[in-house]
Amino acid sequence: MRLPSSKAPSRPSDGSTPSKLREAEVYRGTARLAPASKKNTLIRLFTDAGYAARVVRYALGLPVPMNTEDRRVLEQIIFPHFLRLPDMHRILFVGCDWYTKHYQRMFFRDRDYWTIDVSAQSRKFGARQHILGGLQDLDKHFAPGYFDLIFCNGVYGFGLDAAPDIERAIDMCWSRLRDNGCFVFGWDDIPARTPVPVDEIAALRRFAPLEFPEFNSSRYVTDTPYRHTYDFFTKAPGLNTPPL
Repeated sequence: MRLPSSKAPSRPSDGSTPSKLREAEVYRGTARLAPASKKNTLIRLFTDAGYAARVVRYALGLPVPMNTEDRRVLEQIIFPHFLRLPDMHRILFVGCDWYTKHYQRMFFRDRDYWTIDVSAQSRKFGARQHILGGLQDLDKHFAPGYFDLIFCNGVYGFGLDAAPDIERAIDMCWSRLRDNGCFVFGWDDIPARTPVPVDEIAALRRFAPLEFPEFNSSRYVTDTPYRHTYDFFTKAPGLNTPPL
């Protein structure tokens, strides 16, 4: 099976305008560059309006979305598409942080929604049904074929770096999806965040590419400095390559 081409076109924003300043800030982190500013938190509260707004919203318990194009695409296009499908009930989201805290309340309140993260500090940003652990150990928590949909976004290259761990983690996603279940793999297409070339990840070959209707492609590259990319897959019956 050929993986989707990395040359899939990106699309411009069609609604809210993400912050290019915020994207540049994210890029400096994802590319492992030195921070653009070393302002302490107090100074930043008075000099960075966007940061101050996020702090206030977080303190009030309001949603605090990440104001970047890749998150806009995820939250305004990808989530709604899958939530419109009648058979997407059991959902796993891998990786939690302050910008995912509102996901259950805003998007998945009526679903069997789970989160998983290796960091104990991320528990407060996860679902009510949260697992502290690695994706590689998914078989310790769920039966084969349990999930309808798995999002693995911003994990590969951000802690999931060793080739054996990457293969095991994606293989666990395949085994815990039901037949015809969907797998969304989000990653940054820059050298600092691709520890193994995506086309060389053998576990991804167990999936079949899934054309996402809004993009007319199984791969979508966002218009961001870090080239955040979404690959869409399905667990196709009959495409049962041997376990790794």
